[in-house]
Amino acid sequence: MHFSASKIFINNRAAEQQCLHLLQTCTTLFNLTKIHTQILKLGLQNNPLVLTKFTQTSSDLNAIDYASFILFAPDAKTHLYDTFLYNTIIRAYAHTTDSRTTAVNIYKSMVYDDVLPNKFTYPFVLKACAGVGNLRLGESVHGSVVKFGFDEDVHVLNTMVHMYCCCGGFMDARKVFDEMPNWDSVSWSAMIGGYARMGMSTSAVELFREMQIDGVRPDEITMVSVLSACSDLGALELGKWVENYIEREKITKSIELCNALIDMFAKCGDVDKALRLFQTLDGKTIVSWTSVIVGLAMHGRGLEAASLFENMKDSGMAPDDVTFIGLLSACSHSGLVNEGQKYFDSMTRVFHITPKIEHYGCMVDLLSRAGLVKQALEFVNKMPIEPNPIIWRTLTAACQLHGELNLGESITKQLIEKEPLHESNYVMLSNIYGKMWKWEKKNTIREKMGEKGMRKIPGSTMIELDNKIYEFVAGDRTHELYKEIHEMIDEMGRKIKMAGYVPSTSEVLLDIGQEEREDALTRHSEKLAIAFALLKTPRGTPIRIVKNLRVCGDCHCFTKFVSKIYNREIVVRDRNRFHHFKDGVCSCNDFW
Repeated sequence: MHFSASKIFINNRAAEQQCLHLLQTCTTLFNLTKIHTQILKLGLQNNPLVLTKFTQTSSDLNAIDYASFILFAPDAKTHLYDTFLYNTIIRAYAHTTDSRTTAVNIYKSMVYDDVLPNKFTYPFVLKACAGVGNLRLGESVHGSVVKFGFDEDVHVLNTMVHMYCCCGGFMDARKVFDEMPNWDSVSWSAMIGGYARMGMSTSAVELFREMQIDGVRPDEITMVSVLSACSDLGALELGKWVENYIEREKITKSIELCNALIDMFAKCGDVDKALRLFQTLDGKTIVSWTSVIVGLAMHGRGLEAASLFENMKDSGMAPDDVTFIGLLSACSHSGLVNEGQKYFDSMTRVFHITPKIEHYGCMVDLLSRAGLVKQALEFVNKMPIEPNPIIWRTLTAACQLHGELNLGESITKQLIEKEPLHESNYVMLSNIYGKMWKWEKKNTIREKMGEKGMRKIPGSTMIELDNKIYEFVAGDRTHELYKEIHEMIDEMGRKIKMAGYVPSTSEVLLDIGQEEREDALTRHSEKLAIAFALLKTPRGTPIRIVKNLRVCGDCHCFTKFVSKIYNREIVVRDRNRFHHFKDGVCSCNDFW
């Protein structure tokens, strides 16, 4: 870029227009610095229009720090009187992941310099607060919104709802939402998305239904959040309805929405539909590929996941660290130890991706599931980064499963020393003592939990029927069909025992008699849900349930027999993976 003498304009207006044109066409940081020199020569360093355009161009070139340095130089700061200019630089920082705190600090400088914010200032500032995740900071900005009289502006309030949801202030978010003078699709999307992100999926679905009753047409952003809620709930029928709704209402099928549909079908148990959608998708992104790989992993289809990974490489799409988490998980759930080790090594050797703690965790899980507990421990001890408690808990669970109880006891005691307030550590040690028949020590651990106000998370199972979600908790006697459900469980028990089922009472880690142990097994939440489904659904139709914990060995065996005796396909999604039971066989081949 050359600046000849002929481009030195006679008047300021012409010079201003020249600089604005140069900034409009600027495409490199090098040229931007030359334009800055020209701005100084022409004496336009305090011109609001030029400074604003300069800031916008800097932001477009990912050089907002350069503009900020110039704008906030000691000799220039007194000239920053323009609200639009402040908004421009706040917006640029608010959209930069690592600089959102800077956006808030610039807003504070704006107020300190007596530059009045306007209704366009606060969406940027609130978005920055959401990115930082600082609730107290967000509340402070909320106070300023009220002070400056923008607490009835729908755009400001929409961002405020989003901010509170991102910062964990759900009561505040809902209060702001409920008190809004009017709602648009963004208002509903902000609240629905907040519920979905925090795992409050039932609330997200209920609010979406209210949105329909209110007559507000959702957009693709809303539908992504609703599909996320369906995924969390395992609500396949609702997810299918949402897919039909998208088609019927001709909602724009962005790549993000298509990826959400793929993810929903995979996580709701129909991974083959997810694959079909993926295969017809134009413009596949890394998220598209990764969603299917993770879906196949959850269903124990490790070889297919590995094959798809190879296809992804052949297509020219480079994997990222999230892809490898899905791939290693697929190997883990399918017992592909050698393949998993090969892919883990290829991360740094071939793709130059430095493994994170999640990748090391996948490898510990891979070795642990395969029964290679000592090898897993050796791997942990050689890790170049400090293992986190999740990795140690993974190893402890493997010790319990594969009979390495003394090692499991030792690890869990160390975990309790490091995390004295984490209830799962106490539960694991209690279970290990139960496996070792050390009832006195088990009771001592339970007493300590009681003293600390801790309790074991109860097993719960959800089932979707007629677009409604029913939840069953282990031992729950409050359901309106309690009597019928337990009569069905008794009937199921009689029939499958005649077919060869023997209750696995070793799963009951309590110091009680054999009969009480068998009775305790019948109260597991997935058995309650299956009994309910047999009562309420037509014969021969599939049963789909979602459990919050890992399915126990007895329930796994129980469900295999039920699928054969009652001629039902039963799909169970537990904390780790999917199990497809049919004709007395499970898709996991008893490896989970």
